[in-house]
Amino acid sequence: MGRSALITGITGQDGSYLAELLLSKGYEVHGLIRRSSTFNTERLDAIYQDPHASDRRLFLHYGDLTDGVTLINVLRDVNPDEVYNLGAQSHVRVSFDQPVFTGDVTGVAAMRLLEAVHAAGVRTKIYQASSSEMFGASPPPQDENTTFHPRSPYGVAKLYAYWATRNYREAYGIYAVNGILFNHESPRRGATFVTRKVTRAVARIQAGLQDKLYMGNLDAVRDWGYAPEFVEGMWRMMQAPEPQDYVLATGTAHTVRDFVQLAFGHAGLDWEKYVEHDQRYERPTEVDALIGDYSKAKRDLGWEPQVHTPDLVKIMVDADIKLLDDERSGRLVRVDV
Repeated sequence: MGRSALITGITGQDGSYLAELLLSKGYEVHGLIRRSSTFNTERLDAIYQDPHASDRRLFLHYGDLTDGVTLINVLRDVNPDEVYNLGAQSHVRVSFDQPVFTGDVTGVAAMRLLEAVHAAGVRTKIYQASSSEMFGASPPPQDENTTFHPRSPYGVAKLYAYWATRNYREAYGIYAVNGILFNHESPRRGATFVTRKVTRAVARIQAGLQDKLYMGNLDAVRDWGYAPEFVEGMWRMMQAPEPQDYVLATGTAHTVRDFVQLAFGHAGLDWEKYVEHDQRYERPTEVDALIGDYSKAKRDLGWEPQVHTPDLVKIMVDADIKLLDDERSGRLVRVDV
């Protein structure tokens, strides 16, 4: 019998790519989704089969990371071989506006899930989606031994989840790993995140539907990779003989300004004609530079990124131009989540 996995945050960028990857490897995949007044499963449309089909291998369960009882019940019902905790309030800027909520669903919720696994008595491996934002003010390059110094409520919440994962691994012998992932993007990135905000604006400006793009700090340095490659790294961490924590990154550095210039340039536009600064998008405390060292993942897992920022930008701009063209021609109706 094939393996099974439970994914929280399955409707997000990483969750949808991970579901596709696991299905391609023969897994039965279960996803935890929140009850919502609007549909939020668009990223799964390509893989969500007829719910009545006999060969169905993707199952969605209503639940929430703030509801420990439901987590225990789902874990007992599914009894998964692997659990991937990708659910969170993951927007860094928004975490300053909703710090307590972010702390609950991004930080404490990870503890809730770990305790649910422990309480349910299921033998499973757990992947915790940790973040490079935990490094914050620590100078690059950052690796598994770099001191943490988060600079946002989001980073603080992720740090709580990171240490909770390590504690349950050490206290109860649970196979639990932290994937410390640096920025990873794709055409499935939510529209309010800076990279997708840029590439969508490029498509709309080129089409004459938008005049300006308002941005915050253009000098922040980031290490941007390609999300489908990073979820492959998640899976590889879960196949290692012993549970360990790993950084996934590209090891390359670009400013937000570089990303903007590459995106507009790919569409044949001069970015300086369209981009203006807006103080509202500045963070109260900025993270100046995040550049990861993925040497351990390369050595232990054989993982290495192939797509770097310039190619990533082209992938995202081309996808948003095509998406806009499809929407305008009536070939596609889509709601971003």
